[in-house]
Parts: sequence; C-alpha cells; structure tokens
Amino acid sequence: MEHEVKHDQDDLRFYMEIGDEEAELTYSYTDENAMDFDHTFVPESARGQGIAHKLVRCGLDFARENDCKAIASCPAVEAFVKRHPEYNDIMLWP
Repeated sequence: MEHEVKHDQDDLRFYMEIGDEEAELTYSYTDENAMDFDHTFVPESARGQGIAHKLVRCGLDFARENDCKAIASCPAVEAFVKRHPEYNDIMLWP
C-alpha cells in the first residue's frame, strides 16, 4: 500500500492519510532559519512499514530545497539522520 506524503505549510506538518487515521511529522521554524522537527506519530496499525522514514525524508528534503537547516528534536528524526549521514550537512546539532 503506497501512501502519499502531503505538506501542510499552514499547520507546519508533513502527513499521510492511512485509512481514517493520519501519520505526521510536525515542525516549527527557529530564529536561525532552521526547521525544528519536533514530533513524529504513526498510528499503531501502520507501524513497521517505513512510514516515519518516509515522512522524515520528505521533511529533510524540504528543508534542504529551501536552504534551511534542520534540528532533530524528535528521537525518530535523530535516529533517521544517524542512519542517513547524507543529511548531516543541513543538521544543527546541540
């Protein structure tokens, strides 16, 4: 089952509709022109299918395309970046 990632720039989130539920990656902007990815949620029924991975990749790709740095406040985003060092160039680490 293939789900499309959507970006709601007004609500500051990337999300996917999964049946009558939603998976999401939320973020905020900092004063340093960075996107702070702060929360990832995947419904229990859809876990283990790579959905969080897809959301995080879309969020980080959006940050890169828009010349933003990224902050991994969410543990899922931090774990993703540690497994995908190609995103280290846009990360702001504490």
